[in-house]
Amino acid sequence: MNSTAARGGIGSRAVRIAVAVALAAATVGLLGVTASDASGRLDVRRERFGTMPDGTVVHRYTLTNGRGMEVKLITYGGAIQSLKVPDRRGRRANVTLGFSSLEGYLNPGNPYFGCITGRYANRIANGRFTLDGVTYQLARNNGPNHLHGGIVGFDKIVWDAEVVRTHDSVGVRFHYLSPDGDEEYPGALDTTVTYTLNNRNALRMRYQATTDAATIVNLTNHAYWNLAGEGSGDINDHELLLKASHYTPVDPTLIPTGVIAPVAGTPLDFTDSTSIGARIRNSHPQLLIGRGYDHNWVLDRHGSGLELAARLTDPSSGRVLEVLTDQPGIQFYSGNFLDGTLVGTSGRMYRQGDGLALETQHYPDSPNHDNFPSTVLRPGEEYDTTTIYRFSTDD
Repeated sequence: MNSTAARGGIGSRAVRIAVAVALAAATVGLLGVTASDASGRLDVRRERFGTMPDGTVVHRYTLTNGRGMEVKLITYGGAIQSLKVPDRRGRRANVTLGFSSLEGYLNPGNPYFGCITGRYANRIANGRFTLDGVTYQLARNNGPNHLHGGIVGFDKIVWDAEVVRTHDSVGVRFHYLSPDGDEEYPGALDTTVTYTLNNRNALRMRYQATTDAATIVNLTNHAYWNLAGEGSGDINDHELLLKASHYTPVDPTLIPTGVIAPVAGTPLDFTDSTSIGARIRNSHPQLLIGRGYDHNWVLDRHGSGLELAARLTDPSSGRVLEVLTDQPGIQFYSGNFLDGTLVGTSGRMYRQGDGLALETQHYPDSPNHDNFPSTVLRPGEEYDTTTIYRFSTDD
């Protein structure tokens, strides 16, 4: 809460008490932190979410604004556990897939719901890369390849967390120091991910990292979206626009071939808003490999700052999600491997296509392709990237 002391003194004891109570309510912890701007009240509160097998407590932070948006974040994996936004009639629903308890997230079958993925989001071929003449062998946890940071990636650790606020936002700053050799990556990586919510229904994610030795890094968030509401069915009627005229084709193990190919004339062309189900059953070889969409799109960027990368619309509810990023690529995954074995926060099972991911990133397997943007981070440099998920309605 931002408060300004009145000039000339406060003449009423009751007023002084009210001011003291208001200041106390701004304390970080179970009482939460409040802030406000011209649009209304912002708030963040903390509660216990569960306990890890080793006794570590996992907390949940709830961010709310004055426009009906609510975001729940947990310290396990730094994950978005729930995100509620209004539809065109003002009715709120949770639009991200997740679990109602910590046990769901600890399930080995958890497909990275809502989490921070790292050190390297997406795949690295054969789990191997060479940096400065040294070859590193990482875990092969996705067939022959390395996926999302390995066996115990950033999605499976309990992050340190603290509440942050500005004059027009509230949020949580997650921190983790990944030691040298963690999952066989070189260098100690000091990582901070900050989520902030404002009254424009925008959730900002800022990823920052430094290292004490040359390493590779590629961080993202792995939220699955269903704008009709989590557990409501598939996303085939959602309409998707991707600001990308090229993509990176993959081999049978979903590793980029190194080619940057045009989307024109293929079912991977979302340069005009198109329903996801319109071509998902097409027999194009790339769709057969991934059982649907699971590819990196090369964004048509015009500078180095935040630009619109994707726009997702649900015609039934009127909800709209816009993704803005400074990253060169975005992975669109259509939930192809959800198989009905997981039950979400709604108490309903998740089946194929019941949610989709839009992961802003550098390209998969970049360390093994000289023609891809570099993901190398060296001492003295800072990895610093931002993505915004912005929600609205089409009315």
